[in-house]
Amino acid sequence: MNSLVKTAAEIEAMRAGGRILATVLGEVAAAVRPKVSTGELNALAERRLRELGATPSFLDYGKEEGNPYPATLCTSVNTEVVHGIPSQTKVLQEGDIVGLDLGCWYKELCTDMAITVPVGTISVEAKKLIKVTRQALDMALRQVRGGVRVGDVGQAVQSFVEAQGFTVVRKLTGHGVGRTVHEEPPIPNFGHAGTGPVLPAGATIAIEPMVNAGGDEVETLEDGWTVVTADNSLSAHFEHTVLVTENGCEILTRM
Repeated sequence: MNSLVKTAAEIEAMRAGGRILATVLGEVAAAVRPKVSTGELNALAERRLRELGATPSFLDYGKEEGNPYPATLCTSVNTEVVHGIPSQTKVLQEGDIVGLDLGCWYKELCTDMAITVPVGTISVEAKKLIKVTRQALDMALRQVRGGVRVGDVGQAVQSFVEAQGFTVVRKLTGHGVGRTVHEEPPIPNFGHAGTGPVLPAGATIAIEPMVNAGGDEVETLEDGWTVVTADNSLSAHFEHTVLVTENGCEILTRM
């Protein structure tokens, strides 16, 4: 059997974990408002995951390399693309946008998802960026079925995003997920149809467009985690964990 393919029991555990994850991230998103700290959102995410029988998959991730991620939730504000570290002193302001990225373990299987939400009233550009990024994820999901190649997915995202006047981040990708937080294959948000690894039915993958209002270049801050746009432009991020099926895909983290 292809090593990417999950067993029926693993898939069922990921379905259950995905439901928990979607429930918690929905509650976190509903708590976003001006003057709320990203540390408060992180505390809510961790408390609710544990109450529902799951454990955080991001907390202490990377400890083998000596720089463990110090939180349960990633909170990426405005020009932060991904992996922003929450804190009690980082307070959301009217007009911000914040990417909320959360992963969990449930019955030894991992699921992963992200959304970007407005903080109060936001600019026209920010609204369009969030809408286009969400639509880009939808475009990607429409490509997924057993036997397609990752280039088919990447091309769908890239062509749509660039037609809207935005850019896709190239230094970060989606990925397989399930038995570990990151599995093969990488799922880039750019590429050419008919190229790259084949996605077999029964694989579980995390598809996650990361879209910038400016250029596609990014940098990592001194904390070793927070990725920001190089040109200080806004960025948005959406992600679902999905099961590849013969005729399409099943979203395991549907809200």
